[in-house]
Order: sequence, then C-alpha cells, then structure tokens
Amino acid sequence: MTENGMVELERQNSPAPDNLLQKQVERTPEGHFVKGQSGNPAGRGVGCRNKATQIAEALLDGDVEALTRKAVSLALDGDPSAMRLCFDRIIAPRRARPVHLDLPPIAEAADVTAAMAAVTAAVVGGIITPAEGAEVAKVVDTYVRAIEASDFDRRLRVLEADYAAEN
Repeated sequence: MTENGMVELERQNSPAPDNLLQKQVERTPEGHFVKGQSGNPAGRGVGCRNKATQIAEALLDGDVEALTRKAVSLALDGDPSAMRLCFDRIIAPRRARPVHLDLPPIAEAADVTAAMAAVTAAVVGGIITPAEGAEVAKVVDTYVRAIEASDFDRRLRVLEADYAAEN
C-alpha cells in the first residue's frame, strides 16, 4: 500500500473520536467513572466485527472451496491432521449416549431404593458407566424431589382446608 493509504487507514481506525466533546462521559473529581455509567456509552456498533476476522475473511473469500477440497484430499491420503479437521467440522463430538435402563416405577419417595438398586446393579454389571449411573441417579433424585414437593403441597392444602373449616 502507499503511504497515503496507510495514513488514511490509520485515521479511519483511530480510537479517538472526531469531536472530543462528543463522547465525554461524566467522571468524579478524582477522575473515576461515575458508578453505573459506562466509559463507552455508545458501545461497539451492532454487527461490528473484529478487524482480524474481516481481514481473514477477505483473504480466504475466493479460496474457501479450493482449501476445503485440499483438506479433504489430504484427509483421504491419510494425513491425520487433515482427517481430524474434517471430522471435527463434519461430525459434532458426541457428548453423551442414550442410556437404556429398566427402572422400577417410582410413585413415592420410598420407591427410590429399588430404583437406585437397579442403577447400582447396572453400573456393577458394566451395562452403564459410573458417570452414566451418576447422571441417572441425578434424574431419579430430581424426580423424587418433585414427588416430595407435590406430596407436601397436597398435605398443606388438606391442613389449610381443615383449619379453614374449624374457624
């Protein structure tokens, strides 16, 4: 680029506002920002992207298809890095697998013992991993808490109705 072009680019990207009075914010006598007031009230513009991202997009704009074909070609030739790149982009990493486990029905809090025994047996038997067993146990615990909350609410309503009938 020419020196003139560089000067224009620097002026265009200058962090200083055109009018110094335009973007001044209130400060305390010590020079600190007033509590609850942003140092940059205008903030970054909506849709404004990082300059490095814009430059990278401009450089790759016409070559994306060629680069993709090259990466796939290298992967097919056995390049481990290219294979990893292709698989990371094509197939999302698997976070967890579905767990199929026969649990006895849980109708009340007392039924949790049989359910947890089934989860423990599945972990010990190698049907599910210990981490999967812990996740299933969390689900069972949450379900039992919901049952307890519902039962508490039901009992409270009965007590309130009895109290209202007496008075």
